[in-house]
Amino acid sequence: MSDSASSGVTVHETLPLRVLAGLGARHEIPRETERLGAERVLLVSTRSARGPADELAAALGPGLAARFDGPVVHTPVEVTREALAVAERAGADCVVAIGGGSAIGLAKALSGRTGLPQVAVPTTYAGSEVTPNLGETENGVKTTRRDPALAPGTVVYDPQLTLTMPKGLTLTSALNALAHSVEALWARDATAASDGLASESVDGILTTLPAVLADPADIAARERLQSAAWLAGLCLAQTRMGLHHQLAHVLGGAFDLPHAELHALLLPHVMGFNLPAVPRTAERLARIAGGDPVAAVSRLARGHEGPTTFAELGVPRDGLREAAERVAANPYPNPRAADADAITDLLRQAW
Repeated sequence: MSDSASSGVTVHETLPLRVLAGLGARHEIPRETERLGAERVLLVSTRSARGPADELAAALGPGLAARFDGPVVHTPVEVTREALAVAERAGADCVVAIGGGSAIGLAKALSGRTGLPQVAVPTTYAGSEVTPNLGETENGVKTTRRDPALAPGTVVYDPQLTLTMPKGLTLTSALNALAHSVEALWARDATAASDGLASESVDGILTTLPAVLADPADIAARERLQSAAWLAGLCLAQTRMGLHHQLAHVLGGAFDLPHAELHALLLPHVMGFNLPAVPRTAERLARIAGGDPVAAVSRLARGHEGPTTFAELGVPRDGLREAAERVAANPYPNPRAADADAITDLLRQAW
């Protein structure tokens, strides 16, 4: 068990979930919608997944009722309203989301408002496809909620869909997944099951991500990396996230930042802040990383050819204090207490 597990009773809950995984799994999607009894599918896709979405649209044939290709990062409520209107006009009875976290999030938002069953087909390593969590943004403020009804009932993992991910997105998306696993290890509600999932996920990401970056066409490495991200998503579903995810939610909503890059650059800073307070987690991560885990994650994060600091992302330095105060005023459960001054220092290091 991790440091943060308290004595007494722990609770482990597993969501009802059907997962199809493996090369070519995407070809099973039409049969999965038929299994759900769906006859009018709304296909939600990110622009980056247009090729696979076109392929899927053709495979669905007359079962495709409508498409919505405009998901936006952080799931703005105004975009959800647009998609909801499309779904209502089409008489959709199921939503299939293919793409990154913005497509998955929009499908959750639609399902939460309509009760439509979901099939999630991730093309990145977001992990949100197996969680009951949804973050939505309105007027620059991102709020999150957790409800088992938001979780997709079916998830399809096909590593072939990750082959076209740009190298930069491969790196930042995998580090986004890694953040779920790392925070699960120091979560207050960690269990033996979540520790096992998180440890295997961290090992899979740290082992295979360098191989995938060296050879993006290595399908075997891609398959294990995708599986590790799946486990990371289960960690996100089963434990309460801490300071890292709260910072990502507050900063992402306030400054409209790219989700994966934000997680990637934040993670080593939050690890450096929290790990001294959780020695057993630090030891576990050191064993998996074969050395200093903060240094290992920092090396990966610094290898990104895009923005690696808040300054490069365009975050104003004078906006860090206000963000820190918002975080400190309503803290997520975290192994190390953090007031506004400590959080401001952390953010300035990342700036």
